[in-house]
Amino acid sequence: MMVQIPGLLSQAQVGEARRMLAAADWVDGRITAGAQSGQTKRNLQVPEDCQTARVLGDMILSALGRNERFTSASLALRVFPPLFNRYDTGMDFGAHIDNAIRFVKGANIRVRTDLSATLFLTDPADYDGGELVIEDTYGSHSVKLAAGDLVLYSATSRHRVTPVTRGSRLSSFFWIQSMVRDEAARTHLFELDNAIQGLRAQVGDNEQVVTLTGLYHNLVRRWADA
Repeated sequence: MMVQIPGLLSQAQVGEARRMLAAADWVDGRITAGAQSGQTKRNLQVPEDCQTARVLGDMILSALGRNERFTSASLALRVFPPLFNRYDTGMDFGAHIDNAIRFVKGANIRVRTDLSATLFLTDPADYDGGELVIEDTYGSHSVKLAAGDLVLYSATSRHRVTPVTRGSRLSSFFWIQSMVRDEAARTHLFELDNAIQGLRAQVGDNEQVVTLTGLYHNLVRRWADA
């Protein structure tokens, strides 16, 4: 399942993020890469324990908590603190699959990476290349969204970032541990929730909508880890 979430951040928030990132210190992005992905990763990254990462990460986490589409698609139990990267001209990230477990730096917390997320912070017109290419059973999907938009996709997916050929690409990336571990079950719940919300908008809370809503919550109870 791949879900786009438009306008997660407002344009004012994107502007503030870009201002703070412009003044940040950047290091080799391989500091958070695994053994395999580190061989193909060529980008820059803000240290995860710096003040800029913490402030902007809190802003993103707050936006996620208010976003109904994110809540419905992820059924998040834990969200890894958002990280920030930059691809300048000539930089890319080869095909890889994200590590299954991430450790939160400075805390005794582990996050199982059920879902990966990329939040775009640069307008597509400001750079060439830099597409996020996600592979699944239906083929390859190229993603290049407006600044402030987020894409959520299965962390089991093989994916890559194509070389940037002009300008720079800024983004935030992070992972989500879902209450519903099984991807197929999570997809069914997302589709059911969308259908219920559509019906509610058309007919209100009639008996059938109430019944379907009860079915949704009972399935969550059946499949959720917490």
